[in-house]
Amino acid sequence: MTKRFNVLRTPSARKSADWRGAAPALVEDVLRGLQSTPKRLSPTYLYDERGSQLFDQICELREYYPTRTETAILAANAADIASCIGDDALLVELGSGASTKTRLLLDRLPNLAGYVPVDISRSHLMGAAQRIAAAYPQLEVLPACADFTQYFPLPKPRRAAARVVVFFPGSTIGNFDTPAAIDLMRVMRRMAGIGGALVIGFDLVKDPAVLEQAYDDSAGVTAAFNLNVLRRLNRELGANFELRHFRHQALWAPAASRIEMHLVSTVRQEVTIAGEVLSFAENEHLVTEHCHKYTPASFAAQAAAAGWKAERTWADVQNYFNVQYLDQRP
Repeated sequence: MTKRFNVLRTPSARKSADWRGAAPALVEDVLRGLQSTPKRLSPTYLYDERGSQLFDQICELREYYPTRTETAILAANAADIASCIGDDALLVELGSGASTKTRLLLDRLPNLAGYVPVDISRSHLMGAAQRIAAAYPQLEVLPACADFTQYFPLPKPRRAAARVVVFFPGSTIGNFDTPAAIDLMRVMRRMAGIGGALVIGFDLVKDPAVLEQAYDDSAGVTAAFNLNVLRRLNRELGANFELRHFRHQALWAPAASRIEMHLVSTVRQEVTIAGEVLSFAENEHLVTEHCHKYTPASFAAQAAAAGWKAERTWADVQNYFNVQYLDQRP
């Protein structure tokens, strides 16, 4: 799992389990995933309020290295990264969340034309934007509530920007299978426009034991995070999942170079969701998230397919994680 990048789109005021208040496209998407083979749910559904709180706890765990490793890379190289971004840029952060890591760059970028945090959760976005604006009073903060997987026009700062630089930390790119990741990086290229650039973090292939422990911690926080998606479907789509009849499992899939988060049915059972009855066999797997891990070569190939080339790379001493500055290919 990585930084949050989407939420389940149901009316915020609705607290009942009446799934008929949900958007038809949402119900269709969930049912399509649960009726597929193997059963699957989009990882976007992991992040309701409780899921986001559990994810914040995961980021503090000893086993979960990505957050602290990337933060250390950004802290150690903030001046260098800021010099690549340059003065008068419009910095656009996709899936901004609390904008915590961004502050490491903002501290070194006093002359930005503006900062555009982008998140699909309006309340979370506005709260974080207000905190950033208070901490950096000279900075124009222009929050954009949007699904960043689709192109949208960026807000324009009062002072004209020299160029646009997209910031995408957290290895969130790893949540997308290769074709979708390439499509997303093409969206970033369109957002950046001519002369624009991209600063992105991605996780590297390493010992499978390290990877599996990062996604199946000894305290059970990741298990609670994963199981919470079923609680959310119960609340928001009128499902009747029995959480005690599912267990969390994290698997390293070497052929696909990814960690897969699954929920495994421990009994044969039937579940009703949005009026549909779904059958689960004993030991049947429901896939909730893919977390792709890269080699430098595999990420370079993916970036190139989307029209990007790496100009600078920063890594940690264990070579667990990379942050790259990418320019557009001619």
